[in-house]
Amino acid sequence: MSRLLLLAACLLLLGAASAAAQAAPPAEAAPARRPPNVLFLAIDDLRPELGCYGAGAVRTPHIDALAADGVTFLRHYVEVPTCGASRYALLTGRSARSSGARRGNAHFYQGPTALAPQALEGAQTFPELFRRSGYRTELIGKLSHTPDGRVYAYDGSGDGRPELPHAWDHYATPYGAWKRGWGSFFAYADGLHREDGGGHRDLMQFTAENDDDLPDGQMAAAAERRLAALAATEEPFFLAVGFFKPHLPFVATRADWEAVQDWPVPAPQHEGLADSPYATTSGEFYGYSFPFEKTRPLDEASTRTARLAYLACVRYVDRQVGRVLAALDAHGLAENTVVVLWSDHGWYLGEDGMWGKHTPLERAMHSPLIVRAPGVSVPGHRTTALASSLDVYPTLVELCAPDFRRTAHPLDGVSLAPLLRGEDVALRDAVEGWWGKVRTVRTESGRTFQ
Repeated sequence: MSRLLLLAACLLLLGAASAAAQAAPPAEAAPARRPPNVLFLAIDDLRPELGCYGAGAVRTPHIDALAADGVTFLRHYVEVPTCGASRYALLTGRSARSSGARRGNAHFYQGPTALAPQALEGAQTFPELFRRSGYRTELIGKLSHTPDGRVYAYDGSGDGRPELPHAWDHYATPYGAWKRGWGSFFAYADGLHREDGGGHRDLMQFTAENDDDLPDGQMAAAAERRLAALAATEEPFFLAVGFFKPHLPFVATRADWEAVQDWPVPAPQHEGLADSPYATTSGEFYGYSFPFEKTRPLDEASTRTARLAYLACVRYVDRQVGRVLAALDAHGLAENTVVVLWSDHGWYLGEDGMWGKHTPLERAMHSPLIVRAPGVSVPGHRTTALASSLDVYPTLVELCAPDFRRTAHPLDGVSLAPLLRGEDVALRDAVEGWWGKVRTVRTESGRTFQ
């Protein structure tokens, strides 16, 4: 073929290809990936004494299953060993050093640390940040200090304003027979509670037959319903479920109490801290009516009974966690939902005669943190790297990349994402904590006080 004929043939082919390209319909753009949802599970007063933390005597199969799919932070520490101040640090991302919230429970709505009722240029808490990013935000139970996210005192007085301004689209906490939040928080079976004026102050009660006879079971049922509804929507969601147990009083089902009787629970360790100036003197535990002689310290048999009562509540709340996670799976949400399980502090269970959390000592500052981030976290990874509750906020921001990222104050934590990916890095060389004027620092080698 001559050069002229070859050139002509090429031109004809190019022209045909160009015409075909112009005639073909434009390719459809790939649908935008839905941002990851967030399921945040908060558990009150939970010690890192779980199967996934190496406590073989404690059987927590549902939390352990979450840990098997996610990353367990073996050395996670809180900012302050009390409910309100610890949760304030978590939700605002501010250290107790910078905020001044070093003790007490009303920091969200009282005093110089109170959150502004009006919307600021930046979000004051991470639920608000997610809401301002287009997430549907819903609350069941206790994430901030009050058990339903509304400001009421123990006796029911108060105006019910949001504890976290501009954070929640929907409050879904069920009250059942207890009528109100603090009633369900301090609940006994059959609608009775510590604050109802009837003098109900039993340390422990195990008469309920069914999970949903008690508030945490009802909250698990509410979470099951809300996940079914959220699965049918197009918008990403942030669902927080805050369980009450194992917080005092120790109340769970009869079956839970019967089951723990055979658990080979060791006696509490004594580490020579009973005379420490930092030992807890909280009267919360001893303010209840005991089914045994109330002595200080408790005798061996009474100590075992009280420890088993706490663990019966752990067994109960583990089952509620399992129900929520099962619902996440059942509705096809697990593969695009970041799950965080966190507790606000640890708890002394008779170690050195101490019962409670109001101390900057190790067992009160140490609590569970487990994160499952599909496509990011290494299943079953257990890290000994130091982690702080302050790190949860920036971690969620990195994992979910919300559109709105302006915060009212600088965040004091670091993202734990490298540890979720299994990287062998130390993101911190210390975790600072506070109890009033006492400053405590946890390093790799131990804990010091100032």
